[in-house]
Amino acid sequence: MANLLVVEDDYDTNEAISEYMKMVGHSTLSAFDGVQAIITLQENNVDLVILDIMLPKKDGISVLKEIRENSSIPVLVLTAIENEHTQVSCFDAEVDDYITKPFSMILLEKRVKALLRRSGKNCDMKQLQINDIVVDFAGYTAKKKDNEKIDLTPKEFDLLKLLVEHKGLVLTRNQIIDDLWGYGYPIADRIIDTYIKNLRKKLDIDNIITVKGVGYKYEEII
Repeated sequence: MANLLVVEDDYDTNEAISEYMKMVGHSTLSAFDGVQAIITLQENNVDLVILDIMLPKKDGISVLKEIRENSSIPVLVLTAIENEHTQVSCFDAEVDDYITKPFSMILLEKRVKALLRRSGKNCDMKQLQINDIVVDFAGYTAKKKDNEKIDLTPKEFDLLKLLVEHKGLVLTRNQIIDDLWGYGYPIADRIIDTYIKNLRKKLDIDNIITVKGVGYKYEEII
């Protein structure tokens, strides 16, 4: 996967982002002020920077400008500042993406993946084989080895891909809704149960595990 630098002065937030990114397969470095961020970038190979604006010693926009003097590495600003002036300043300084707090961790990871893909570091899963079934996520097709077609809806493909890409990680219903429909979309979280039930039935698999009171996860069954 990729090596990410998380620049965030709040230790709990920095740790939460770093741990989540590690769980989905990335490696991470942490910096807690702007000066430390620049030094860390100079001393390590970093594929993408997640950057806060309100930082000690050197603010995030200054860090971004200094990065752009030497590198086109993807930079995603993650900040509580929502005003237009700050956002315009970031884009003028050639930021690649801008997310305001509070944020969905799963959507942050999706934005990271999109930026890595654009920079040539492809993290997308194209195909999955489960028992005698081959699922082609790029073509939205699922077939058994005898070429018998399995009818999955586009959302069922997207849900399966989401679970597989986060293998071993429990996703809540709200996290799934945020990813598949968009943050804050007005949909009953129990609709996810129906999609899970349909996936299990159509694919005849036990890989999608229910974690009672939390959500669902995908696991490989030996």
